[in-house]
Amino acid sequence: MNTIRWLLALPFLVLAVAARAAPFEARVVDGAGAGLADAVLWLTPSAARPAAAAASASMDQRGLQFVPHVLVVQRSTTVSFPNSDQVRHHVYSFSPAKKFELRLYKSIPAEPVVFDKAGIATLGCNIHDWMLGYVVVVDTPYFAKTDDSGRLKIDEVPAGEYRLDLWHPRDLDAGTDRSEVIRIDAATPARVFTIRTRPPPPVTPPTELEQKFRAYRKAPPGDA
Repeated sequence: MNTIRWLLALPFLVLAVAARAAPFEARVVDGAGAGLADAVLWLTPSAARPAAAAASASMDQRGLQFVPHVLVVQRSTTVSFPNSDQVRHHVYSFSPAKKFELRLYKSIPAEPVVFDKAGIATLGCNIHDWMLGYVVVVDTPYFAKTDDSGRLKIDEVPAGEYRLDLWHPRDLDAGTDRSEVIRIDAATPARVFTIRTRPPPPVTPPTELEQKFRAYRKAPPGDA
């Protein structure tokens, strides 16, 4: 009798397991098969999207670089841009996802920036031309960025249908639509994605004399 009851209950147990939240794991590699850091993957539910909770994040400026180089946030997140360097920075973005400008400053600017539109915001510094950073704004709480080995993990993804999107700042085929519709449940296997990439831009800053000349040329009167 117990065996019969167990067999009758088995389909319901299977459904319950499938409906549970499960992690989604992936690895992103370049054309040579090496792990690719700073790739961003996000899963947008086909059903109603969860409301974005108020959140905050930070992108620092250290060693004349944006840190992290790529920041991923959910839409409506407030991002601060502290300056840990001993020189002034002038942070800006002309991207459709977010246009803003933080004029020459040290330490912490007066106002953080609210990223209220999904998309990719490319950041630069008007004084230090080689500085480049990205804020990836997504309209879902299910997102992750790859580590140095190219691996990522999104915890507790509810079972269901999602649109998967993948992005990398040096994608050689940036115009290619990488989105796909996938079904996620407890049995979803780890995925491997390949992105052909451009060589990374040089990160060596100009000499101290060149930096001073650029700052003098660009700074408003009284700020040089």
